[in-house]
Amino acid sequence: MSQVDLEELENEYPGVAVLRTYCLSFCRICKARPYVIVNGKQIYAKTVEECMQLVKATIESELQTFDAL
Repeated sequence: MSQVDLEELENEYPGVAVLRTYCLSFCRICKARPYVIVNGKQIYAKTVEECMQLVKATIESELQTFDAL
């Protein structure tokens, strides 16, 4: 998802840090579909938009977990 401004997630979710890495050694997955790693979990979808929705849902779920503590 190199064409997406993932750093905007830091503005939307102040507790989130974005680290962009151009090769994560998951050979061929980046050619097949957009993907992101969130706290060690692979998130991928058929489209960039769908992937970003899943990323945001994962972030919100994890932030809720921290808020509950």
